[in-house]
Amino acid sequence: MNSSRSYRVGLNALLLESSQVSYRQAGIHNYLKGILPHLTAAGSSFCYTALVNHSHPSVSPGCRVYRVSRRTASPVIRVAWEQFVQPWVARLERLDLLHSMAFVSPVISGVPTIVTMYDLSFLRVPDCFRSVQRVYLSLFSRISCRRAQRVIAISECTKRDVVAHFGVQNERVDVIYPGISDRFMRASPAAVAEFRERRGLPETFVLYLGTIEPRKNLSLLIQAFDRLRSLGVKLICVGGKGWMYEDVFRTVENLDLNDQVLFPGYVPRDELPLWYSAATAFVYPSNYEGFGIPLLEALACGTPSLASNASSLPEVAGGAAVLFPPDDVNHLAEALSHTLNDASLRVELSEAGPIQAKRFRWSTAGQLTVLSHARALGLSFAGSSDNRRLGERRLGEP
Repeated sequence: MNSSRSYRVGLNALLLESSQVSYRQAGIHNYLKGILPHLTAAGSSFCYTALVNHSHPSVSPGCRVYRVSRRTASPVIRVAWEQFVQPWVARLERLDLLHSMAFVSPVISGVPTIVTMYDLSFLRVPDCFRSVQRVYLSLFSRISCRRAQRVIAISECTKRDVVAHFGVQNERVDVIYPGISDRFMRASPAAVAEFRERRGLPETFVLYLGTIEPRKNLSLLIQAFDRLRSLGVKLICVGGKGWMYEDVFRTVENLDLNDQVLFPGYVPRDELPLWYSAATAFVYPSNYEGFGIPLLEALACGTPSLASNASSLPEVAGGAAVLFPPDDVNHLAEALSHTLNDASLRVELSEAGPIQAKRFRWSTAGQLTVLSHARALGLSFAGSSDNRRLGERRLGEP
């Protein structure tokens, strides 16, 4: 890179939530929380400014924080701010590049842009979205991707979708996988026993973790679980209510599973390694995912895991989880029954999971994001040998 000057890069991180407990503290929030502390460039090539709406984000050393109104926590106000105020802020901050870290850039930005795409669920599974949300994301994400100097996709699946649905050139899309925190590891037996007693958890249970919304395909999991009544196992569905979740609870009611399927709601992230470690098996049945961080977390904790073979989930699983079709309740019921009854299979999956999870690191994701910024600005990969090595490898290779 040209070290004679420092390039100013703005990072729109408005979807980084505050400490308020919410289902929104998942997905994009966790991605932003993971990547922002790792955007460290060699020398002084980049000067970063994170645009946030709360006071205490964790960012990389030297990254400035620009705080906007807390009212942007409202989706309508945030959209208006991004489209009409953000371009003015970009000029005021003399930005060389604006990185919109969630789907949409300003239609008129005034500076070069780069945009992160997590998935195209609003196009791939449109019935799972409210109409206004679907139309907004479909139109403005398309415009943002086509106008951006580069697009970051968090999986090969998302890259294929961006290229196919938005007509973006393949070479303009960088695949950069998310990472995982080091705290996701198997908890000690003593810690698990204390947690199980404190939470009143059964000795054997199947765990689902994620927002309760249609594309998570939770109703199919409940139907499959209904066929395993004779095993005397509980199903615990951890996660906050998102939207259009009524069918999930209606399915439980219709199948008379109120005592077998439990919904503790959203739980603190600090507890997640204990939930994964206490579970006999973890199931992630989504119809569509841009990546699937809960599956990665379960693998890291050594939880025997099952996941649908849809979209990006095989990329995350990498042979360390049992895969099943997302529309086949019989296949899922059989796979889950086999996993619960086969102790040797559970041991095999438990050992393979952490090995697969170690391939995904936030430090690597941060370095590759910096290189994507350089590409967006037309800069070379000169600099340290580490940067040259990263620049030569395929972006997104775990």
